[in-house]
Amino acid sequence: MFAILLSDKMDPFYQNIASFPTAFFTFFLVICLLYWLVAVLGFVDLDVLDFDIPDADGELGVNKTDLTAPDVLAGLMLKMGLHGVPVTIIVSFIALFGWLICYFVVHFLFGYLPQGLVRYIAGVPVLLGALYPAVLITAQIIKPLRPLFKNATQNTVKLVLGQTAIVRTSVVNRSFGEVFLADGGAGLIFKARATGDEEFKKGDRVVLLEYLDKENVYRVISEKEFLN
Repeated sequence: MFAILLSDKMDPFYQNIASFPTAFFTFFLVICLLYWLVAVLGFVDLDVLDFDIPDADGELGVNKTDLTAPDVLAGLMLKMGLHGVPVTIIVSFIALFGWLICYFVVHFLFGYLPQGLVRYIAGVPVLLGALYPAVLITAQIIKPLRPLFKNATQNTVKLVLGQTAIVRTSVVNRSFGEVFLADGGAGLIFKARATGDEEFKKGDRVVLLEYLDKENVYRVISEKEFLN
């Protein structure tokens, strides 16, 4: 397999993914792949990029004369149908579909263009043209996933409160952390937050005490404190 990847036959592929505009999506696709690898290993939250996106029938909940950049972005994502699932999944899908579209456009059409400035100029509309359908495709793909995430969250909260979990990240404090809960199967991973200045380390046993719906995290305390 590695021999194939390093063979001369792969040179056109590498040239395409490293040339503009495909390189733009290649960069974000690599970042997404690295992110998922690091997240699986427990070094970052699985939904570290998430921010509050209102329901489709809801409001942003802010004064329209005092909108911040995240508020504007949340409203834009809501309008495009990019809501109801973790932002990391949305970004990963957009990067993947944008990369595929750009790659094939560059592969089949850019060979007819002269090298240099002309290709960069032509790459700008291709980049924007790939981004838009990538967003539309992503919106359609995540649509059937929304009820799964919503129902899973509601049902899970009822079942796991009061149960003991193990800290899986390097630390759990009031602003960062994840815990692992053995459920008899593959296990469950939750975002967790400690109270005040309390801090837990990887491997510590904690109890899921409260679910904070707005932040989508569980408030945890030490198992020893809970039993006392």
